[in-house]
Amino acid sequence: MDRQSIEHKLQAARTRLILDKPFLGALVLRLPLVAASPRWCRTTATDARKFYYNPTYIHGLRNDELQFVLAHEALHCALSHFARRGHRLKRRWDMACDLAINPLLVDEGLTPPPGALVMKEFAGMTAEEIYPCLEELDGDMETLDEHVYDEEQPHQEGGRREARAEGEGGGQSQVRNRQRNPEPSEGQGGDGARRKPQQQADPSGRQQPLETPRGERDEGDGEGAPRPDPLAPDEVQQLTVQWQQRTASAAQQAIQAGKMGGMMKRLIDVMIQPSLPWRMLLARYTSMLARDDYNYSRPSSRRGDPAIFPSLRSAHLDMVVVVDVSGSVSDREMGEFLAEIDALKSQLRASVTLLACDTALAEGCPWHFEAWEELKLPVHIQGGGGTSFRPPFEWLDRADRQPDVLIYFTDARGTFPAVEPHYPVLWLVKGSSPVPWGQRIQLN
Repeated sequence: MDRQSIEHKLQAARTRLILDKPFLGALVLRLPLVAASPRWCRTTATDARKFYYNPTYIHGLRNDELQFVLAHEALHCALSHFARRGHRLKRRWDMACDLAINPLLVDEGLTPPPGALVMKEFAGMTAEEIYPCLEELDGDMETLDEHVYDEEQPHQEGGRREARAEGEGGGQSQVRNRQRNPEPSEGQGGDGARRKPQQQADPSGRQQPLETPRGERDEGDGEGAPRPDPLAPDEVQQLTVQWQQRTASAAQQAIQAGKMGGMMKRLIDVMIQPSLPWRMLLARYTSMLARDDYNYSRPSSRRGDPAIFPSLRSAHLDMVVVVDVSGSVSDREMGEFLAEIDALKSQLRASVTLLACDTALAEGCPWHFEAWEELKLPVHIQGGGGTSFRPPFEWLDRADRQPDVLIYFTDARGTFPAVEPHYPVLWLVKGSSPVPWGQRIQLN
């Protein structure tokens, strides 16, 4: 194995991506390829500026698997995973990012390497949606690559990785990964013999891709680049803007060429939307509907003053709020949404008609709340079935009502009415599904 042949192998895989997957290829071109020190980089890594790789690991990959790992690191950057972690635990967030990316690449026809985290149940979900689902699963999983754009938090995660490696269940993690993504035998594909250095057994029986422990800070050993420093806050902002521009440009070119997968397109559309918090956007749209205006009507002549003075007049705002109780929205998220509506309605002097719906309206609704009353769902409410968005609109048609606005909280996966109503509709959407009409606000 020599460095020149490894570089040639990487360039060939990148060229193939450009020809077959122009969107992914354009993103990969934005990441310079850098050979990293094996002391800290056991497979591949990115800091949103470069693609780092362990030459030994690259040597053991097939060309189709190499395309996958190149595209994987590029998507971490394109989806701004380096800027979206916030208060979340780094290790669990890293796994959520991998579980969001890998199904997209599988859907694009790319082949994941052994040990990659691929779970079909998370297909089409964002990292933020996957993260809470890993609370009980993350002890059995490990990311294949390194995300070195920020620092690990020792007080939150220190020692957990070592304890997991030495524990009794340590060997179960790789078994699960191998079952989801089995490794070809040495006699397959003609390059099985080269795979042998890729994995090594430790005394507990657990399989590791390379000898190097994860998370080990290294200054370089003369044979590869040292571990990069985490991104500074100003770098995060700058790289976020750069990658959004690169992603939008690459997506436009791929769509024009007719080589953009449906799942990938939907996720990219969500990610390049404005990233304002949903509470701010919801308040902005509802405030625009508040009918506070000045009245310039001529006063009565009995006052004896011919001057016309403007006076502020306020009208009552009629809001209809619908929550999806089909099971796709958690109770916590529903509570946060209703609390936000409750705060808004008091500011806007609005009354709220609350509906709950899965395939039909829930028993007992509608529930009516004035501006001074607390907005909340009944304790016991039937739900958990499929999803249809028609019943609330049909109920309003039968009641001959034209509300000032209807706000629907859902994952947008269901049957929509064929005709758009004449009143404004705001969809607060959890997930990446589109809506056929109305104003869509992403729950982020």
